[in-house]
Order: sequence, then structure tokens, then C-alpha cells
Amino acid sequence: MTIRVLVVEDEEVAAAAHAEYVGRVEGFTVAGVARSGADAVRLLRGGTAVDLVLLDMHLPDVHGLELLQRMRQDGHLCDVIAVTSARDLDVVRRAVSQGVVQYLLKPFTFAGLRGKLEQYAAYRAQLVAADEDVVQDEVDELIGLLRPTGGSVLPKGMSAETMRLVTERLRQEPSSASEVADAIGTSRVTARRYLEHLEESGLVARHSRYGGGGRPEVEYRWLRRSAD
Repeated sequence: MTIRVLVVEDEEVAAAAHAEYVGRVEGFTVAGVARSGADAVRLLRGGTAVDLVLLDMHLPDVHGLELLQRMRQDGHLCDVIAVTSARDLDVVRRAVSQGVVQYLLKPFTFAGLRGKLEQYAAYRAQLVAADEDVVQDEVDELIGLLRPTGGSVLPKGMSAETMRLVTERLRQEPSSASEVADAIGTSRVTARRYLEHLEESGLVARHSRYGGGGRPEVEYRWLRRSAD
């Protein structure tokens, strides 16, 4: 069974990274990449077969939850994993109420997304194997397959709180590792590790900053809109 995934993500770098991640997980294939809500609707209405949607909440033309409503109105019952920077509790609540099966916060690693996809694949496999009429234990098992197994989606040794501080700093202004370290009260080596992880995740870009008579300094710039 191959699970066909539609990636809905407006940022070009992030969209490419998400599609690459999906392609690296056994049993999954990328059915398409949409950079806006309109693109997603066009692909679905055009007959693109989709089992699962990786849905960003902040799209240039529509909120992800509104796009989800349009999909349901059009009769598309494909499952949805929210892949987003949106941390607003109301957005999480509304997403769950509209049938979002999992919620993955950016920034995340390949391992983090792979874990969500593997949980979903186990759920789909159990659905195929189950009888039409299920008993309570089988229902509990199905729902349990979609629950997080615990653990961090960040690499070992990284904390969510430090990542939040680094992310907030870069959203305010482009910064070097030294500037981030001074702003959040950590070492330059630690700050650079978090910055490099964000770059690998497709959320920041590195640039050379020239000034003075010394060597150019590496500057990191946040690629997503501040509204995210």
C-alpha cells in the first residue's frame, strides 16, 4: 500500500524539504506540491489522487483551516496532518475539531516527520486489516496508533525552550551566532548548533555579512513571514 501525499506549503524551500522528506519514507509518495490554497483546490478538483495532506496553516490566499473546510465541502475525505508554525491554542482546537489527525510544529527534523508518517501508516494498515464491524478494543487501538509516542522531534541535547528563543530572535532580525548567543544567554557554539538545525530544516538561510576589515561573518535569516 502506497500512501499518496499532497504537500501544501507556500514557502518554496520548506515545500521542497517536506516533499523530499516524504519521498524518503518507505510506503509514501508525493502526489503533488501546492504553494497556495488555490493550487491545492485545483489539484484535488483535477483528479489528483490523495490519501494524506501535509497542510500549512499560513497560506498566502487562505487559512489552512478554511482550505480544509473547502476540501470537505468538495467531498475530499483525505486525512490531514497540520505541519505549521501556528502555536495558537484555538487553531489547535479547531484543527482537531475539523478532523486533523496529527499536528507537527515547525521547526522539525526528518525524524520528527518520519515518526508522524509511520504512525499514520500503521493506522492505515490497521484500517485495511480490520473488519467492517469493530469492537471497543479495536477502536481504541486504531485511535492509539495516531497518538504521539512521546519524545522530542528535536535532535538529542536540544531543548524546545532554547529553540523558541532562537526562533524568536531570528524573526525579529537577521543575526549571527554570536548575536543570538548574546541575546538568549547561551554559548556561541550552542547557538550555532540551533541555527544550523534551522537551516537544515529549511526555515533559515545563511548569508555572508561583510563589514570592517576582518573576515565576513555568517548571518542567519528567517525565511518565513513574521505572521507565522
